[in-house]
Amino acid sequence: MPRPRFVPSLLAPRHWPAWLGVAVLHAVARLSWPALLRLGRGLGWLVRRVPSPRRHVAETNLALCFPELAPAARTALVDAHLTDIGLMMVEFALGWMGSDRAIARVPVRIEGLEHLEAARAQGRGVLLVGGHFSHLELCARLVSQRIRIAGMYRRMDAAVFEWAVLRARLHYAEAMFDKDDIRGTVKYLRGGGTLWYAPDQDMRSKDSVFVPFFGVPAATITATHHLARLGHALVIPFFHRRLPGRGGYVLRLGAPLEPFPTDDASADTARVNACIEQMVREAPEQYLWVHKRFKTRPPGEPGVY
Repeated sequence: MPRPRFVPSLLAPRHWPAWLGVAVLHAVARLSWPALLRLGRGLGWLVRRVPSPRRHVAETNLALCFPELAPAARTALVDAHLTDIGLMMVEFALGWMGSDRAIARVPVRIEGLEHLEAARAQGRGVLLVGGHFSHLELCARLVSQRIRIAGMYRRMDAAVFEWAVLRARLHYAEAMFDKDDIRGTVKYLRGGGTLWYAPDQDMRSKDSVFVPFFGVPAATITATHHLARLGHALVIPFFHRRLPGRGGYVLRLGAPLEPFPTDDASADTARVNACIEQMVREAPEQYLWVHKRFKTRPPGEPGVY
């Protein structure tokens, strides 16, 4: 897939603030790995202390998903998550703008590659299905050092960031498919490609069903079922976790879900949610709790935010 073409209109004065943001990302990505961690934790300290509506979102989500936690334990988890947001900021910068040499210096251990190798030996396409953890962009870059992958994404509102980030992603990804490009995605999977995909956000889509996520009805898109069916692809759970200190990351590919897909799109979607829930329980502070996961409610039920 060719990188996006630069157009002179991106240099218009209205885009200058966005260019400044891109320059900051480049500068952050040039820091050493220890310095990046220090900066991320410092940013997290600020995020935790600056009042924001997102704290309320995280508190609401965690109250719904972990009702068994004592209030003090839940508050501690919210604080740990907001601190993690600071690390997420620098991880995005490194994942997008970091040099290949900088990425090679990040400690990483990848488990379960044999499941992907077996799928490729069969000529099957693969959906690597995971969740929105704070380090998802960096871990996609890390796993791309070992396997060729593509991704699905939502276009950014800012034209400069859309150009810069898509260009950066295509440095290490085989392709990036717009979330509405079903035809291109299916063709890629049928050709034996490997696609990273995270279906765990409330997309307010007509193709969503209400299935449990931590026991709470959550509007969840059925795309995993449909992409696996149309693309004749295997679905492999993909989990990534940041280790303490400077330990780096563990990336784990699970065994393919079998049988999948079935004739029941709702049951398949619930099964995917259960896989992601299991991932979240391993590293709850690293999951993106500031997203309004339960914004869409079943008919007749009040909003939670």
